[in-house]
Amino acid sequence: MSSSPLAALTAAGFRRGELLALAIGPGGELGLAWTSGSWAGELDPAALAAVEAELRPRWTCWSVDPLRELVRRDLRVATCWELAAVHRLLFGGWRADPALSWAALHDLPASGLPESGQLDLLGPAGDEGVDPEQPVRPDGYLRPEWTAGGWAANPDRLTRWAALALAGAELQQQRLATLKVLGNAPATARSESTAELLGAELGEDGLPVNLATAEQLIGSIIGPRPATAAEAAAQRERRDREVLSLVSGDYDLRSPGSVKALLARIGIEVPDTRSWRLEAFREVHPAVAALLAWRKAERIATTYGYDWLDRHVGPDGRLRGQWTGSDGAAGRMTASAGLHNLPAELRPAVAADPGWVLVRADLGQIEPRVLAAVSRDRELARASADADLYAPVAERLGVPRPTAKVAVLAAMYGGTSGNAAAALQGLDAAYPVAMRYLRQAYDAGRAGRSVRTYGGRLVRMWATPDGLSFEEERANSAARGRFARNAVIQGAAAELFKVWAVTIRARATALDARVVLCLHDEVLVHAPEPVAAEAQRLVADCLIEAVRRWAPDDAVHFVADLSVVKRWSEAK
Repeated sequence: MSSSPLAALTAAGFRRGELLALAIGPGGELGLAWTSGSWAGELDPAALAAVEAELRPRWTCWSVDPLRELVRRDLRVATCWELAAVHRLLFGGWRADPALSWAALHDLPASGLPESGQLDLLGPAGDEGVDPEQPVRPDGYLRPEWTAGGWAANPDRLTRWAALALAGAELQQQRLATLKVLGNAPATARSESTAELLGAELGEDGLPVNLATAEQLIGSIIGPRPATAAEAAAQRERRDREVLSLVSGDYDLRSPGSVKALLARIGIEVPDTRSWRLEAFREVHPAVAALLAWRKAERIATTYGYDWLDRHVGPDGRLRGQWTGSDGAAGRMTASAGLHNLPAELRPAVAADPGWVLVRADLGQIEPRVLAAVSRDRELARASADADLYAPVAERLGVPRPTAKVAVLAAMYGGTSGNAAAALQGLDAAYPVAMRYLRQAYDAGRAGRSVRTYGGRLVRMWATPDGLSFEEERANSAARGRFARNAVIQGAAAELFKVWAVTIRARATALDARVVLCLHDEVLVHAPEPVAAEAQRLVADCLIEAVRRWAPDDAVHFVADLSVVKRWSEAK
């Protein structure tokens, strides 16, 4: 065996850009596999960096874990193929472990997946009499002892496990090549995989946070850091009293039913106590404004308080959570540690390091522009040429701009009452291609048929539960229809966003800049201050490149609001 992976790959005639599968054991053992060979040894980041520099392989693995290990060891690779991400794309849902992925690729039912320790009562179909060094059982399933961690038992198993990942990736590519979707499914799989790699880097790098500012902001909302549990309880009681002192009676502000009773006491009858509903009653009674303020403070105290700061923000001033490139439904990126729900009150604490800036970019009116692209409605595409797409739509429909906006959003996400109802009829006449695309998704979901996004993601529909009444069954079917219609737009928007984000990731390295946050349609890039203007241009150029790659037809114009700021809260 060659002394280094680069020597082994070079001797085998490995071609630049080929799939190179890797498996990393818990003790730092490394197994590599490629089409014509394999290599095993100790994980040496410098040796793999040489492979990356010389051969630029597409690093292939069952899950993002080996990529996270490379990132932890300060090795940043350019491209990858992550089987779990591609499995979710092809087959839908969240679960994407090797056993399920392998079974799906071989058309084996998930109900037959073997479990560790399971007795084989049928003999030849299972493990009995089979070499334990063979990872695949006679019935085609992966052996549970391997999937439970046995793949790391020795160097030979490591390379076999990597070889299985390579075989799985090749099967995935074959399926993607035959997938009938409007977009480019193989390209979507590559960007989805790289989004997982970006997530690994986001988790390692963290979001820059000024700890002193964060402490000050939290303190201004809930009071100083309590030294004891008794002090924390006293602060909680004081917050409650600011609301309860304005009404007579004894109420539990943390119980929706009790809050409804409180509101009824002051003459406000509401079907629920959601904050957006209560906003309309802010001026009716001072207790409503106090209750809304209490809720913001309570959220900070319970979710984003001092304990959250201590657990998730390191001494280096970085907020870290675990990222994933897909939520298992329509495919949006998600993160833990509150990264995707950070209250606006705490955004001033998200601040660039001294000598650095944040380039913030937010896609504008992304849903209707995506609808124009995926439906290929030429009239709606023409409207996208305007910086404010809703203005030409309003002119075409002969309605005020706010009504046009509500109508377009209602067409994608539901809602047929009020002014939107009349405008929706106008949309059918003005943009029939786009409306037909939405109707087809709605009808498929209503009938219980799964749908695929523009780029190929399967979005599963749920079955109708047994025992429903006729009205309940109708409501269930309608909910499926709305979900499907929503998913084909949000899913396609997520695909475009991730192509944009991974393009920024690739291009920003030349400026020593890094993506530090991906939030729905918004991205933050941490860049050295001397290259701030260049970084801003780069982010804008990356959107043009991403749109060209995602939708080669350039009929639809996509826009982004860009700004260079020191603090996230300064972005407009």
